[in-house]
Amino acid sequence: MNELTSLSVAEMRSGLLSKQFSCVELVDAHLSRIEATNEVLNSFITISSELARSAAQNADSVIAQSGEESPPLTGIPVAVKDMLVTEGIETTCASQILKGFIPPYQCTAVSRMCKRGAVIVGKTNLDEFAMGASNENSSFGPVRNPWDTKRVPGGSSGGSAAAVSAGQAPLALGTDTGGSIRQPASLTGIVGLKPTYGRVSRFGAVAFASSLDQIGPFARSVEDLAVLLQAIAGKDERDSTSVDEPVPNYSEAIAKGENEALSKLRVGVPKEYFIDGMDPAVEDSVRKSLGVLEKLGATLVDVSLPHTELAIPTYYILNPAEASSNLARYDGVRYGLREPADSLQEMYARTRAKGFGPEVKRRIMIGTYVLSAGYYDAYYLKAQQIRTLIINDFKAAFANDCDVIAAPVSPSTAFAIGEKADSPLQMYLADVFTCPINLAGLPGMSVPCGSDADGLPIGLQFIGKPFDESTLLRCGHAFFKQSSFDIRSMARKQATEFAI
Repeated sequence: MNELTSLSVAEMRSGLLSKQFSCVELVDAHLSRIEATNEVLNSFITISSELARSAAQNADSVIAQSGEESPPLTGIPVAVKDMLVTEGIETTCASQILKGFIPPYQCTAVSRMCKRGAVIVGKTNLDEFAMGASNENSSFGPVRNPWDTKRVPGGSSGGSAAAVSAGQAPLALGTDTGGSIRQPASLTGIVGLKPTYGRVSRFGAVAFASSLDQIGPFARSVEDLAVLLQAIAGKDERDSTSVDEPVPNYSEAIAKGENEALSKLRVGVPKEYFIDGMDPAVEDSVRKSLGVLEKLGATLVDVSLPHTELAIPTYYILNPAEASSNLARYDGVRYGLREPADSLQEMYARTRAKGFGPEVKRRIMIGTYVLSAGYYDAYYLKAQQIRTLIINDFKAAFANDCDVIAAPVSPSTAFAIGEKADSPLQMYLADVFTCPINLAGLPGMSVPCGSDADGLPIGLQFIGKPFDESTLLRCGHAFFKQSSFDIRSMARKQATEFAI
């Protein structure tokens, strides 16, 4: 593995400023890594080599002129989930219905990171329209986990997670609707954060379930994660759901936390997140991690989130309902795939039948059903009422008992490709510890905390109060520093063992 592809963002920044290497050399190293590994991992749908090299040349000019005054991400390669529209770069959502679509505008989060100097190296693979927990639903084929290429990387942002884990990019953007950043981060041994709903603009994120979707960062350390979050956070007038809330200096919050450790911090431990059927290795790693938090000065507090067991059925009513509404726009009329037919209705039917995959069709049909006359009150309205109860559970826990909640991310480590393909229900249960956070609109982060007997990574989830990403980063960084988990060593091991 090229040394440049294993550096932290801070080390890359330092090397660029001290002229140890150029932005072009840094980007070329990552493009070479992608070229050498993508056939195995299938993590990228589009590799934007020419645009990346052009942006890197411009970044070198910026550093030559401005030095330390240059934007913090100048010349740093970043991978972007192919759910975020990118001007001049194909955006497919891993669906045949959008194949060949080149957007005429840029997603706000992507635009903001590019203004801070980031270089887009490509668009990453995902479950089609972000509908999945394994990255097997892509029309471009499944993504493979760099830790074991016979296993899934998690989903739906599996391509972004695999890219960061395998050294194809030091940073990546994903989206999280029910766990799609945190779960793949856990399964690939990296750090991933879903911000508070409204913290990051959704403008330019292709809509899946609009009340649940949120854009967030992946990285190999909490410090690197903070840099990318800083770049994309903040109010956007083009997104009415983004919130005009001051954006703290996340790197300073981490530095401050280093001096204070986790003293006086109350960490809630929800009993409902330790369930029958959970992988014993996951529970053991999470329990040991709670002990580490105590040693760092935190006080563990038992909390109850009594409506957790209702989160999955609630989520899988609201999620398909919103998807059914949002995906109605893909009709063959305005953009994307258009199948010829003798009538308008036949064209709609043929286009959608050919353009959408099985999981997308399944969710559209479920969503249309629960929104239909005669069923709306029994399903959709009831789910919204239960969502309120789940929100209130978190409010009560944070108001009375704790400052942050620690829990598992996934009930298991990475499973084999195809293992759950014939059981949608088993696949949906992969979101059992993550989807409640989306329903409540809270921030959540996955940090590596251990591995199972096969060496597969396990993630610890931190859940925070609304717009309190600073506390999550502080907790995650303090814990990560104490962890024996080493993503760089694993990346070198991958390069040898998997011939990538």
